[in-house]
Amino acid sequence: MTLSPVFRSPEAVRLLEEKGVWDKLAPSMEAEARAVNILYEDLGRIVDRSFLQEERRVPESGEMHSAEGLAFLQEYFFLILFHSLFEALGVGRRRLEFYAELNFCIKGTITAADNLFDDQAKSLLPLKDASGPRFLSILQLMSFERLIRRACDRAAEAGVISEGDTQEILKGLLNRMARIGELEGSEEGGVEEIPTPDAMVARVHEVRGGALFALAFVGPSVLEVGGLGRAFGEAEPAIARLGTAFQIVDDLTDFEFDVGRKSHNLLVSEIHHNGSSQERKALEGIWESGDVPAGTVEGLFRRSARAVLERAYEEAESAFEKLQDLGYWFPTPLAREVVHAIVGLEGVARMEAISGEE
Repeated sequence: MTLSPVFRSPEAVRLLEEKGVWDKLAPSMEAEARAVNILYEDLGRIVDRSFLQEERRVPESGEMHSAEGLAFLQEYFFLILFHSLFEALGVGRRRLEFYAELNFCIKGTITAADNLFDDQAKSLLPLKDASGPRFLSILQLMSFERLIRRACDRAAEAGVISEGDTQEILKGLLNRMARIGELEGSEEGGVEEIPTPDAMVARVHEVRGGALFALAFVGPSVLEVGGLGRAFGEAEPAIARLGTAFQIVDDLTDFEFDVGRKSHNLLVSEIHHNGSSQERKALEGIWESGDVPAGTVEGLFRRSARAVLERAYEEAESAFEKLQDLGYWFPTPLAREVVHAIVGLEGVARMEAISGEE
């Protein structure tokens, strides 16, 4: 999913440093690190220590430019970006603290649920994994359900939210997550229909990526009113477009995985509906067998892959332009570089091959 660690290649790290992004995000990195530490402390109060490994170290103030700081930025980049944006829009300190905790719990819940769909074992909590990856994901889900309630209770005790606000936020999160989950569940047995690219973006990527990113706005949609509420109402679609862009990029790097399990993939759609006769013929055999020869995306399917990448550029550029209109500092000219930088190390060469000159 698009909340996975990003900016992991040396080129991506240089982008963060040379363009000043790392420096400008440092205060929000510190704020998110404090939130994670608070929730790690909560974890020790809600589950027996026998289920915990040594607590995962979170960088402290003044360590944000260390190797540990970089690892934290890579893991939590989007949560840090959301905090930075919320602060720029004018959210006060106590609400920012609550949103930082809430968004960590959202990321953790989505990660654990995604594990179950994809048979993975990613964890944001220092839980022992001796009993198997599936149980670890279930234990994470149960833990995050308790942690999110503790975050809400803490905010209520501080006078930041009311019990009524808590109920609205929890209901809103569950409903939105359930809609995203419905899409994931619909692909469990594979898909037969290949929608057009426009239809797939609207039905799949705007949910799997856009609605996922928009989960960060559930709290503000309940709590923020007046001019600030209106600003959040304008920022949410922009962040959703950013999520859509990054989900499109995921389809390029996850092509083999998606073909293997017969799930929706925008490159498959682009080739099926708009590709050359050579591309379409090759796709027929690949879709039937589930086997993708090495180098196919960068080679035979490069023209269609470039069309998909251009769509991701457009979504990201539109998102950052809107955020700049709202007064956010992130430079729109970096949109294309950010699209490249979000891929994991294994996707760097593919992105370079697709985006390079003919």
